[in-house]
Amino acid sequence: MPVTRSAERAASATALMLALTFSTGVVDAVGYLGLDRVFTGNMTGNVVILAMALTGADGLPVLGPVLALLGFAAGAAVGGRVLRGAGAGWSAATTQILIGVGICLAAVTVALGLPGLDEPRRLVVTTLLGAAMGAQAAAARHLGVKDVTTVVVTSTITALAADSVFGSGTGSHWRRRGTAVALIMLGALAGALLLRLHLAAGPALAALVTFVVTWSGHRGRVRPPEPVRTA
Repeated sequence: MPVTRSAERAASATALMLALTFSTGVVDAVGYLGLDRVFTGNMTGNVVILAMALTGADGLPVLGPVLALLGFAAGAAVGGRVLRGAGAGWSAATTQILIGVGICLAAVTVALGLPGLDEPRRLVVTTLLGAAMGAQAAAARHLGVKDVTTVVVTSTITALAADSVFGSGTGSHWRRRGTAVALIMLGALAGALLLRLHLAAGPALAALVTFVVTWSGHRGRVRPPEPVRTA
């Protein structure tokens, strides 16, 4: 059976969002291991860390998670504003948002590459990373690749397990869901390993991935997968 143009675009959309999922793992590893235990993509983790920190538990940070949360919310709000009125699938607005994400990551790379990293610069970097991930999440949400939000995999794991043959389903879409989980893990692994090279190496890789995804998506104007219709 020949592959339709629609199927090609659906596969491209999924592949690009999976690539951004990998870069999120890289960024979160840098944030948690290199920036005083702060998540910049996984906001659920930040909420939990902040709640425990407010009790004084284990000297956990307070300001970093707060700034990451505020940055993420601001980035998502800007992304939503830019995408307002945009049609389904990849549009010029999607490209604009992801270019902004790539620029933020590149700026973070420069900031972390400068000598004498002090606390104020760490906090600025944390806020920028949070804003970048928020904008990326807004773009992914608009593109609408099922089970691939690019920033978290909790719902993906839930769907993977619930729809498996051990749950209530037949295991459909397990490849995409499993790949999303694996890629965010591989991204975190890569980010942790790159920290041994330099603190700026992880954001540099994430920026490169983002720019490649942006170029590919803009060039192909990929569309989201069509929803599966059930009888």
